[in-house]
Amino acid sequence: MEGREKSSRLSRFIRRMSMQCLCSGDQMNGMDQVVQSSEAVIIKDSSPNAGTEKALSLQEGSSLNNEEARALLGRLEYQRGHIEEALRVFNGIKISTRVPEMKISIARKARPKKNLSHASSPVMPFRAVNILMETMYLKAVALRDLGKFEDAARECSTILDIVESALPEGLPSNFGSDGNLNETICKAVELLPELWKLGGFPAEAISSYRRALACNWNFDPNIIARVQKEFAVFLLYSGCEACPANIQSQLNGSFVPQNNLEEAIILLLVLLTKFNLKRIERDPTVMHHLTFALSLSGQLKPLAHQFEELLPGVLDKKEWVYNVALCYLSSGDDLTALNLLRRVLKSGEDKKCLKELLLASKICSENNEHAEEGAFYARRALANLDGSCDQMEAVVDLLLGISLSSQARYATTDADRASRQHEVLEILGTAGKKMQGRDFGIMYNLSLENAVQRKLDAATRYAKKLLKLEAGSELKTWLLVARIMSAQKRYEDAECIVDAALDQAGKWCQGDLLQTKAKIQIAQGRFKKAIEMYTHLLAVIQLGTKSFDAGISVLQVSAFYFESAFQYSM
Repeated sequence: MEGREKSSRLSRFIRRMSMQCLCSGDQMNGMDQVVQSSEAVIIKDSSPNAGTEKALSLQEGSSLNNEEARALLGRLEYQRGHIEEALRVFNGIKISTRVPEMKISIARKARPKKNLSHASSPVMPFRAVNILMETMYLKAVALRDLGKFEDAARECSTILDIVESALPEGLPSNFGSDGNLNETICKAVELLPELWKLGGFPAEAISSYRRALACNWNFDPNIIARVQKEFAVFLLYSGCEACPANIQSQLNGSFVPQNNLEEAIILLLVLLTKFNLKRIERDPTVMHHLTFALSLSGQLKPLAHQFEELLPGVLDKKEWVYNVALCYLSSGDDLTALNLLRRVLKSGEDKKCLKELLLASKICSENNEHAEEGAFYARRALANLDGSCDQMEAVVDLLLGISLSSQARYATTDADRASRQHEVLEILGTAGKKMQGRDFGIMYNLSLENAVQRKLDAATRYAKKLLKLEAGSELKTWLLVARIMSAQKRYEDAECIVDAALDQAGKWCQGDLLQTKAKIQIAQGRFKKAIEMYTHLLAVIQLGTKSFDAGISVLQVSAFYFESAFQYSM
């Protein structure tokens, strides 16, 4: 009953005040229709008490002026879904003429006990500031709904300009607690970068995100986290390179990110720290984005440390082990990665550990000392595939074949070696048939294994297929072809292959080619040419060493990432 009485009072109040203030014929004709449905409209509002409380506060205060009446009418039209009509009403409000009063009112609200420079100036009632600021926000939303994104962004930016001009030091913690102005400001801050993105203005969007994080808008911690995540995602995937932050940040000694990747990593590290400190609710996608960003920058060991610092229970044990092992493997620490995987694979739950078995087998297959263990993991994986996927079986066959090939090289008897070599060719051949001869790794290892076993015609056949499959894009395939031809004593052909590869290879990729060419020349008795080739190779190595020493270590850049998180609001 009380709610109905308030709504009835609201309807009567709107009718009376609107008839007084909106005097044009068009407005008078539409007023009755608006007033009749005002009660139903307000009930549909996402915040149903907001309109009622606002109108009742207006009723209790001074008389409603023209701008305030238009603002309330426009709000009702927007809630009814009449976007264009609402915008027409909003456009009739000359807010620009009231901006100086709004700034003074906001400043006095924030610092009521201080002597302000405009103490003698007329003050707009704070409830009127609430109405006009919300009107500007609704106008921006209406423009967005009509696809006028740039106009909407400029309207939204005006809200922030007014607040920043009135309160350069930011909003006090208790600002707007008795009204909805603080909520309107927060919505505008979040909306602004979205509008710039929708309008196709990435540089303005980045500037708006930085503005949102650099100024004190009296945000809830979850809102700050949401803005930080959205900004990081935009930096990572937008395809627009951001310019460095303003010069003031550089002058005060703060670390200034020089590109999108650095800035995104800092933001994501801040968010991850908040999760670990339980300041905000955990968002698992943040770790996914951070994994992508640090992987892209080559910072795999720091990424492993971030996984290790996660609180217990954040990730399932197997998922945690697999991700950390990947980080160490990619950073070159194979043994640490293998030891981590061994912890999970002790349980014997192979059906639930297929990824871990494959990764462990891959690590072992690349290390002769662990070849037997690699074959063991590969066989366990095959046993649990049960013919369900030819492609996956081919991958496991390849890993098993590589491990068995390594074992064959160190076999103690000729019979054992011959047996293992036969099994390797059989397994790799089966894998090749499953992939219909279109897998680079399988074809390469088939060619290599045949070459090792001195089956040079078969090795050449597979190598030629591989060259055609890769369109000559892989350096190691050219090297393999050259070495097979050299083994066949086709030295001139082998040298032509190396020369062709040298023409295609970059300066820093020529080492193996130059060394192979020198060996081919030695095999032909051309020792002087071989010496010249080794001299050339030595010069390339020395030049590469100097260039490396002159560069900045990637780990130094990583240190900046982790030491600079304080720049963004915690």
